[in-house]
Amino acid sequence: RLFRQEGTCYQQAKQVLHAAVPDRLQGRERETGILRQFLREHVLGRRPGSLYVSGAPGTGKTACLSRVLLDCKDELAGSRTVVLNCMALGSPQSVFPALAQNLGLPVATGRERIRSLEKHLMARGPMVLLVLDELDQLESKGQDVLYTLFEWPQLPSSRLVLVGLANALDLTDRSLARLGAHPAGSPQLLHFPPYTKEQLTRILQERLGQVAGDPVLDSAALQFCARKVSAVSGDARKALDVCRRAVEVVELEVRGQTLLKPLPGGES
Repeated sequence: RLFRQEGTCYQQAKQVLHAAVPDRLQGRERETGILRQFLREHVLGRRPGSLYVSGAPGTGKTACLSRVLLDCKDELAGSRTVVLNCMALGSPQSVFPALAQNLGLPVATGRERIRSLEKHLMARGPMVLLVLDELDQLESKGQDVLYTLFEWPQLPSSRLVLVGLANALDLTDRSLARLGAHPAGSPQLLHFPPYTKEQLTRILQERLGQVAGDPVLDSAALQFCARKVSAVSGDARKALDVCRRAVEVVELEVRGQTLLKPLPGGES
């Protein structure tokens, strides 16, 4: 009974420290604005195009795009949005049947499948927004899969807007060099730098500020965690994970102490 009263704040703290998409992303206002502007210019403006988003794990790429897609849900209602995590695909070529399935196209094989998709994306209809997370999983011999995808927005009367996310900063230079020779050029680039100590501190403070009552973790402890994580990786997920585990340790200690407390009223 006593632990239930004291343990509630720890449960809340662990909940807010999970790496879910928050309502507002600290330290990513610039990147969020660029993503929102790109979608409005290309999807709402019916201008086919591509955007390559790079950044190390935990720098907020997927979280920012997810937040923007949620915020612009009503605006994008007139278009078709397909989100694929390439890590879940069996092979680079599997992206084509996965896309066809999401667009409701009949099953085809080999080159016919790609021709069918091209024909669909050049026909009249709503804009198609294709988001490919973990894009580097589609690298293949000759990079034919990546070239096909990034060349689609450049086709005449195309209605495809492509957004690819990956860790490598140089994927487009390294794997898609010949795209630069096309009049439409290479994809627009957006890089997410590692979080700084100050940004990580604000992220942790904002999350834990949602827990009622006294602070669960000391301000100096949050700054220490932020300093260590920013020096190694700038990975916000790692900082959240470290703090969540710290809360679990404290929770276990408090649980042990509470069990040894005498019950009120002198009960045995």
